[in-house]
Amino acid sequence: MGSAPEVLAQRSCGKLIGTRVLQYLNGGPLSFKTHQAIVLIVTFFAYASYHATRKTTSIVKSVLDPQSADIGLAFFPLRPINFTVSNGSRRLSSNLGDGWAPFNGSDGTSILGELDVAFLAVYAFGMYFSGHFGDRCNLRIFLTVGMIGTGLFTSLFGVGYWGNIHNFYYYLVVQMIAGLFQSTGWPSVVAVVGNWFGKSKRGLIMGIWNAHTSIGNIAGSLIASAMLSYGWGWSFVVPGLITAFVGLVVFLILPITPQSVGADREEDEDSYPKKSGEEIAEPLLSQETPVEEKAVGFIQAWKIPGVAPFALCLFFAKLVAYTFLYWLPFYVSHTAIDGKYLSSETSGTLSTLFDVGGVLGGILAGHISDHLEARAITAASFMYCAIPALFFYRSYGHVSLILNGVLMFITGMFVNGPYALITTAVSADLGTHKSLKGNSRALATVTAIIDGTGSIGAAVGPLLTGYISAKSWSAVFTMLMAAALIAGLLLTRLVVSEVATKIEESRSNRSQECTLEV
Repeated sequence: MGSAPEVLAQRSCGKLIGTRVLQYLNGGPLSFKTHQAIVLIVTFFAYASYHATRKTTSIVKSVLDPQSADIGLAFFPLRPINFTVSNGSRRLSSNLGDGWAPFNGSDGTSILGELDVAFLAVYAFGMYFSGHFGDRCNLRIFLTVGMIGTGLFTSLFGVGYWGNIHNFYYYLVVQMIAGLFQSTGWPSVVAVVGNWFGKSKRGLIMGIWNAHTSIGNIAGSLIASAMLSYGWGWSFVVPGLITAFVGLVVFLILPITPQSVGADREEDEDSYPKKSGEEIAEPLLSQETPVEEKAVGFIQAWKIPGVAPFALCLFFAKLVAYTFLYWLPFYVSHTAIDGKYLSSETSGTLSTLFDVGGVLGGILAGHISDHLEARAITAASFMYCAIPALFFYRSYGHVSLILNGVLMFITGMFVNGPYALITTAVSADLGTHKSLKGNSRALATVTAIIDGTGSIGAAVGPLLTGYISAKSWSAVFTMLMAAALIAGLLLTRLVVSEVATKIEESRSNRSQECTLEV
């Protein structure tokens, strides 16, 4: 008999209203592949809604603090900045409004940066505990509570608009609690998907599935931008309500494991090893899983080979990605493109090209890593390519709107590619590492360690940007390029190991061919 949490999960999922309805409509039990499709679709929209609520802050920033960033743009070695001078003070030539206290003062940019770091610091802290609890409780209930809580506190931030609230600590506390609820999402969805899919082609499958991050960012940007004309409060409330609704869908329909709904794992290429002794080809969950498994401890999970270097790499990768997530629309709206400043709405819409590039980057990184069977080589290569992409976007993004969009797309592809790969396929691979000896109850913990460490970097990046941008945006991009370089270098040992393995495999194949010829 399984452990208590597993038994509870199985009994709960076996009585899901959504599953009963689908079985009734289907006229019989659902197939294994149908359950897989349900898992992919539901978790896709679940985490997309998380990111939609996370993106709203970056869109509303330029409305809350419309004018303080002109100082930060004054230093641009490649071109002069044009300002309209009025009454002896510099102002942006476009009318951006008066902002919203307490964010519209001279220190507005740094205050917004403090909100970001508060949210992300609690998110990173909560991530470690979420993984621990996720491996020990019903993931469906855990995810549902997280989504409804996220929707509630995201909406409460927007309520400050109608309540005419100008107390900084109100927004700070709301953001911190929202960050705590947000931390339940990633370990939960990765663990559920990992329970249903084997390792073969996992990089490609999860690369496509991980598009939820960019799709959520795009949806959040478009919704928040569209709602600005009705009042910035709606930019928070609408995504918050959507997230809470999707949380209810998760509660009604999401199956946690094949065993919980009585689905038989089909004998396909995803369920069995490709090559004997090949770590990456092991099935995610063996059909002969030990009857009673102990959840892996926090320290034990850190000791799994590959967890530490990938976690530290993600620290710097997410530092870059989340700086763009939280500051790109703000940066675009305060940068003269072809001599003109864009409105907050237009800047938010244009910034979605970064996420569109991220979708392609995630899919390419997953496919390439599957083909090469080399996660570290793929992730490091993308991080190194992100360095020139960042340089060209900063240097030439102001020339024209089209060039800005193209360079933004390319930058998003290289920045989000390794971020997507590490948080999905790599985390799932390491969560089922051969050192665990078939223990399936490590996925959420390993995922939380890797993404939690990355989230600390995600907090540091926006915080530093809030302060550094007040002096120079060029310095911000220098920081991002340095972070991308460090991220790649942290995988050097794993890259060397993968290259050595490839060379050994090549020699072995040649020797076998020579033997056959003889």
